[in-house]
Amino acid sequence: MFKKLLVAVIFIGSLFAQNGETDKTKTKIDTVKKSLVEKERKRKEPIKKEDPAIDEQNDEKIVKAAIAEHLNKLYKELEDLDEELKRNIWIKNYANYISYKTTVQNIEKKKQRLKHLNYLLKSSRVSKERKEKYKKEKELIEKDLKTLNNKKELLSDFKVSPFQEVIKPQDLPKEPKVTNPFMIFSAFSYIKQLKNRKNVYEHKLESLKNTIHKLSQKKEILYKIYELDKDKNSLHRMSEVEHELNDFKTAYDIAKTTYKIYSKKIEDLILKVSLQIEEQIKRTINVALFIFAVIIISLILKLLAKRYISDNQRFYMTNKVINFTNFSLITLILLFSFIEDVSYLVTVIGFASAGLAIAMKDLFMSMLGWFVIIMGGSFRVGDRVKVKKNGLVYVGDIIDISLLRMTILEDITLTSYMLNRRTGRVIFIPNNYIFTDLLANYSHEKLKTVWDGIDIAITFDSNHKKAVYIVKNIVKKYSKGYTEIARKQLNKLRNLYSLKNTNVEPRVFTFIEPHGIVISSWYMTNSFATLTIRSSISAEIIDALNKEDDIKIAYPTQTINLRKETKELPTEIDEKDIL
Repeated sequence: MFKKLLVAVIFIGSLFAQNGETDKTKTKIDTVKKSLVEKERKRKEPIKKEDPAIDEQNDEKIVKAAIAEHLNKLYKELEDLDEELKRNIWIKNYANYISYKTTVQNIEKKKQRLKHLNYLLKSSRVSKERKEKYKKEKELIEKDLKTLNNKKELLSDFKVSPFQEVIKPQDLPKEPKVTNPFMIFSAFSYIKQLKNRKNVYEHKLESLKNTIHKLSQKKEILYKIYELDKDKNSLHRMSEVEHELNDFKTAYDIAKTTYKIYSKKIEDLILKVSLQIEEQIKRTINVALFIFAVIIISLILKLLAKRYISDNQRFYMTNKVINFTNFSLITLILLFSFIEDVSYLVTVIGFASAGLAIAMKDLFMSMLGWFVIIMGGSFRVGDRVKVKKNGLVYVGDIIDISLLRMTILEDITLTSYMLNRRTGRVIFIPNNYIFTDLLANYSHEKLKTVWDGIDIAITFDSNHKKAVYIVKNIVKKYSKGYTEIARKQLNKLRNLYSLKNTNVEPRVFTFIEPHGIVISSWYMTNSFATLTIRSSISAEIIDALNKEDDIKIAYPTQTINLRKETKELPTEIDEKDIL
């Protein structure tokens, strides 16, 4: 029977836990007591009707035992709940915050008391005995102040309310402006950051709600204990929990309202950035399609140029122009697509260019030189050029013209034979050299011939007229084809330049030199095969002149006297001879 009564008490106790209203709880507790007594009486009426006083005492004992057992369970629940709340971060921070506020208040009180004690110690109306007492009190207060200040310093991290982070959350970061495809990644990162902040806020709010629920349970248990036991300690603890619960509920109500506003701002920002991302993706796709179209058109133009342009030089220059145009169009498309304020860009570029033009003068001059080369046509890929720099001479063929420099490949030329004695090097010539140094073009405007000369000396007693005749015939023989080519090319150049003397026939001159008569012959030859023709003409001239008896080739000679002669040295020296 006792077990049944105990089960009934536990069942009714569980009903108490489900209802948080204090007046209903009190009524239920009274009902429990009455029902326990009533049931026990009905159980004992058939057995002990003759002694109602004893039955009443037994009922009271049973009820007290049931209440005591129920109290033990409530204390156990309270202990478990306290252990759980000790690990709660909200409770910890709140306790430290209250401790900090209490410490600050105590410090202020101590300071006020210390100020008053100093006033009393200085007063002449206070007796010596009291002053001694006040001095001791002052020393104690100063020690307490030192301890309280240390405690305040330790708790300085908790001087702000723990509910501040949910009542007044951090300001949201400014949304990025998605002005180019690379900013899309930053925009996605920004959206992820906003969602994380919202999730963290929700988690904190849910954690605060759970803490309030635990505090409400604790208050309910304390109230039940107080109603069953009338323990003043339980009443005091219940008052503290109620005060703490009111603070938490107030903070939670404000936090819920703040969360609605905060989440609405986050949703608006996410929507705004998402629209920018969508717009930028569409713009990027359109730009990609334009660029793809430009590339396809450039490839088609290159195929057409390869098919219909047979000249390698023209094809190379056409290919360069197509590449440059392609690059320029793509650059302009990107600039005007992803830069909102183009006028601002132009202004910035203007100021930047002014500074860069001074700091990087050679670089900009090379770019300008490239523009002059491309537009003016002074130099083309395949031209044979001669460059002088710091006393060094380089002759070679242009194999590339880039934005900053020309690249030439050295060939075996008369310069290599006479000066360098080495060739085959790749020489890089900055484009700005066309403004500052001498560059000679041997094949300008398809003019692939140049004047070359061969000098040969004969003795003064040689038949120089006959020698001139022989040399002239040989030169004409080898330069006949190039002479006709040069004549036609010079006639074409009359449209571009003022040419007065277009005589390209071989010329032979006679000069008197200390070592003999020099016959200087000049003729038109191929710009790219000068040494070959020069070698052939030189060999034939020597063979022809050596066959003639009345013509002797002059060259530097030296006479060595091999006769042995003895001369007597004078025995006396005449002073007059010395003077």
